[in-house]
Amino acid sequence: MLKHLLKPVLSVCLSVYSLTGCSVSEPLEVQTLFGYAMGTSYSVKLVSTLSEARGLQLGVEGVLADINNRMSTYLPRSDLSIFAAAPVNSPVAVDAKTIHVVERALQIAEATDGYFDPTVAPLVDLWGFGPIVGQSDLPDLAELEQLQTQVGYAQLVVNEEAETLTKLAPRALDLSAIAKGYAVDLVADYLGQKGFANYLVEVGGEMRFSGTKPDRVAWRIAIENPDSASRSVFRILEISTGAVATSGDYRNFFEVNGQRYSHTIDPKTGYPVVHDLASVTVVTPLCIDADAYATAFMAMGKEPALKLAEAKNLAVLLIYKEGSTFRSWQSSQFTAQFGLLATNI
Repeated sequence: MLKHLLKPVLSVCLSVYSLTGCSVSEPLEVQTLFGYAMGTSYSVKLVSTLSEARGLQLGVEGVLADINNRMSTYLPRSDLSIFAAAPVNSPVAVDAKTIHVVERALQIAEATDGYFDPTVAPLVDLWGFGPIVGQSDLPDLAELEQLQTQVGYAQLVVNEEAETLTKLAPRALDLSAIAKGYAVDLVADYLGQKGFANYLVEVGGEMRFSGTKPDRVAWRIAIENPDSASRSVFRILEISTGAVATSGDYRNFFEVNGQRYSHTIDPKTGYPVVHDLASVTVVTPLCIDADAYATAFMAMGKEPALKLAEAKNLAVLLIYKEGSTFRSWQSSQFTAQFGLLATNI
């Protein structure tokens, strides 16, 4: 979910120079900016001097604050909050960035047969994963069925030229499964515009990469085992370009009478997903796409995800449960990029 942007903190790692000892002879090293934004943490690792890294803090903060202010479901004056309160058939003027994200969300909704649906907001709220959190019981069935009628991306109209959104029936938008990826892309674009070619940008676990570390070694990231009881590593990936997003059911959930309910809502049933798929990792050139596709694959389950990943030629790694064992499957494109991984965990 997209929450209020908190003031970030700058931390510089792997540098032997103090804040008062910077000079034109500073070495190029991996510097790290980190803080909190969009209801989660973020970090930026880049190859630069200490002075250069310090000068980027406000710019990165501004990029993330801008997206949060426009696409938060928590802020009353955001584009999404204004759209949710607007009457049916009344065009709502929104920012061009919001138009871009909604357009891409609708395209991916169409490509995934509606398993990614940006109008799922009422159901996300009902299950306690929206602005009002802390679910302790199951939703009322009648209320769930009523809210299910307010879900369906086909009732949205995007006017790119006029920069307006219109709903043809009661609808609210939740872009939390795509906006973080878009924010990652914008931060990466900002670094590129400032002349930096070697970086790793991460917001809430969604990442984008460019170049290498100073020793020309690729960036390395860990794919977790989908086990809520521990934080062990399944596989380390080395990557020099592209974006990675992972969606899973093992971190954000609640339990009622011993039954786990995941934060991933199936738009077709109105219920949290219940299947053997535990984790999905998607690698694409842009993080906006990786973010949304990872959510869609998690919603649809293993078999449909397998077919769509191959049909779309996407680099996808699925980790699913078979009895008491976790097993993995990877698409042809994933194998082409990273080789074969172990199949059992």
